[in-house]
Order: sequence, then C-alpha cells, then structure tokens
Amino acid sequence: MQQSVVPEASALRANKQTSGMKKILFSLVAALAFVACSSQPESQPRRVKMQTTMGDIVLELSDLTPIHRDNFMQLVEEHYFDSLLFHRVIENFMIQGGDPRTREISGKEFFADGPETGNPRYWEDIPAEINFPTLYHKRGALAAAREGDDVNPQRRSSRTQFYIVWGRTFDDQTLDAQQQRITRATAGTVVLPDSIREVYKTTGGTPHLDGQYTVFGHVVSGLDVVDRIQRTATDSLDRPVEDVRILSVKEITE
Repeated sequence: MQQSVVPEASALRANKQTSGMKKILFSLVAALAFVACSSQPESQPRRVKMQTTMGDIVLELSDLTPIHRDNFMQLVEEHYFDSLLFHRVIENFMIQGGDPRTREISGKEFFADGPETGNPRYWEDIPAEINFPTLYHKRGALAAAREGDDVNPQRRSSRTQFYIVWGRTFDDQTLDAQQQRITRATAGTVVLPDSIREVYKTTGGTPHLDGQYTVFGHVVSGLDVVDRIQRTATDSLDRPVEDVRILSVKEITE
C-alpha cells in the first residue's frame, strides 16, 4: 500500500515543479514580448513636400482623418497635383489648389463655374472627418474644400481640392463676433474654447470655418512660402495675376 502512495506523492511534487517552471517560462516570454513591443518605434505621421513656383511647403497629414490622409496620399502617388495651379488666393484668408482643370491652362483662363472635365473620380467627394476642437483652422492648417451647405448638408469634402489657412489675428471682441457666426452655422454645437481663442489671438487663422470643414493636416515648414502666395496680386475672381503652380508633391520617407 505504501508503495502505491509514494509514487503518487513523487508525481505530485514533479507536476508542481513542472507547473512552476511553466509559469516562470511563460512570465519570461511575456516580459520579453513586452520589451520587444516597447522597443519598436511608433509610426510617424505621413509628410509630403509640395514644391511650388514660389518655394517648398512641407505638410504633415493627421492620423485622426484617415480617409482624407489616405486619399491625399493616393493622389500624391498618382502625381495628381503636379503642375496644378493655386487657382484661388485671398489675402489674409487662404490659398486653394487642386482643381484638375488648371493643369493645362493659365490662371487667366480658369473659371470656377466651368464644366467638370477629366477623370470623373477627381470630382467625387469623400465623407467629412471634422475633428474639432483637436483639429481647427489655425494658421498653417491644411483642409479640404467642399461645396456649400445648401447643396452639401453633410459637409462632404472634395476629393482633390484643398486649402492652406493663413487668416489673421483677432482680439476678444472680434473673436466674439466670429463665435456668433460659428453658432449660426453650426446651430450652437461648436464653441471656441479658451485655449483655441488664445491661438487665434496670437498666431491667427480663420475661426469662422471651425466645425464645418475637415482639417486634415498642417504646415511643418514653409509658412513663409504660404505667406508669399497669399500676398500675391490677384484679379477680381481671386485668381493670381501671375500663375503660382504646384511643381510636384512627394512623400518624405527619411
């Protein structure tokens, strides 16, 4: 009888030892896996260099707007923007480009109300990705143009046309007026927090567009180029008198 008990006790001790070793081994593997994951570099936001006839602009695309980010990068890979004009420029407001009709013509020949030409895909729109107050219209913001609320109540974005904000600085009184304008446009759903009001007072921008257009990136370098473009002479249709053309847009992979 005792012989039958001793082997069972030995086996139990052996099983406990084996179980303990398995737990130690599992903990070690888990720790190594955690260290390996922690040591991997975080993915960086995608950046592009936009070469223009007035200088280079580096843009960073936001991961908070993946539809707009991926769409813009697809257009970059297709070399879509190469040779297009900044066809609409308003001083102390913004510079706009991306219209496919401006590839083969001069600015003087361009009319915004002209017929849609070229690849029909370039005239499609994409869903809005409005991420206010994280992304807003401070100076240097990259945003998607779109049709007005009367024909586009969902505020869907143009697939191809974009604008870069310049704007101006505000004081409390003028910001209060901007807030009233925003309130009317958004039925009171968008309110400028103090932190953003401070940016508009010191850095500048176009607050009246907040919560209504998709901001999907910002200028990393080249604000001086944006400044030069927004100050260029324009005609009565906001077209630059001297063409300002996008030469190329390429992803920065370094």
